[in-house]
Amino acid sequence: MRQQLPVFFCLIILVLVLGSCSARKKARSRKVNTIIQTARSYTGTPYRWGGTTRAGMDCSGLLVNSFQAGGIKLPRTSHEQAKLGKKVGMKELQKGDLVFFATGKKRRKITHVGMVTGKKGKDRIMFIHSSSSLGVVETNIYSSYFKKRFRYGRRVI
Repeated sequence: MRQQLPVFFCLIILVLVLGSCSARKKARSRKVNTIIQTARSYTGTPYRWGGTTRAGMDCSGLLVNSFQAGGIKLPRTSHEQAKLGKKVGMKELQKGDLVFFATGKKRRKITHVGMVTGKKGKDRIMFIHSSSSLGVVETNIYSSYFKKRFRYGRRVI
C-alpha cells in the first residue's frame, strides 16, 4: 500500500501538468485566431507608408493593430519587431508567428514583416502582410519573391 501512494501522487501531478499545458495551448490558439481574424479584416486596405488605419497601412502597422486585438503590444517598426520573441526557422513556423524579410538592397536589413496565417503542406505557408503594390493580402512564403528574401520568423505568443 505504501508503494502505491507515491505512484498515485505521481499520476495526479502528471495529470495536472498535462492539463495546464493543454489549457495554455488552447489559450494561445484562441489568441492567435483572434489576431489572425483581425488582420484578415484589413484585407484590401491599401498600402500607406507609416499608416495604421483602414485608409492605408504599412506592414508593421497591420501587425501593431492585429496584435493589439489579442492584448499584445508590438513596437511600431519591422526592425524593432524583429527583436521580439524566440527566433524560428522556416520549417518551425506556426500560425501567429511573425516573418521577416529583407526586401531592400541590403540583404541583411529587415524591411518587411508579415504574420503566418496557416500551413498547407510542406511548401505552402501563408502569411498576411501589407504589400506596397497590393495592400493587405495573404501570400505563400514559398513564392519566388518572398522565399529568396525570407530571413527568419519570431514567435511572440
